[in-house]
Amino acid sequence: MNPFEVAGLPLHPLVVHGTVVLVPLTALALVLGAILPSARRRLGAVTPLAAVVTVVLVYVAVVSGGALKEVVGPLPQVARHEALAVLVPPWTIGMAVVAVAQWLWFRRRPADGASTREASRRDRVVGVTIAGLALVTASGATVSVVLAGEAGARAVWGG
Repeated sequence: MNPFEVAGLPLHPLVVHGTVVLVPLTALALVLGAILPSARRRLGAVTPLAAVVTVVLVYVAVVSGGALKEVVGPLPQVARHEALAVLVPPWTIGMAVVAVAQWLWFRRRPADGASTREASRRDRVVGVTIAGLALVTASGATVSVVLAGEAGARAVWGG
């Protein structure tokens, strides 16, 4: 039994489809949580959990992609896809780190609106920093997965 196949199909395209859907959704949840307290409260631990699952899916996609490359051989389109796909893991790991940090930071603070005290300068600086990092990592993860996915689609379907 080949661990890189499911019912005779290569694992890579199956995992990649999940990655292509989950990365932008997680990025959107991360950014919404960074700028909208109500979204952050509603999403709760879903965003960091989705971000961690995304990292795992990306890892499985990279490993299964390497196995699939061995089967299809050294094609220029596959090399381009692989070169772009190398950018995805660092961005998704960064997004996961920011998502966990955001969840932990806002979880440790009193609920938004629960206190009449003004947030301290440090809290505002950390909140703005987390929001900036959320925007950067969410954008990087989404762009990198779109570029790699587009190159992979071209490798399979031509063009």
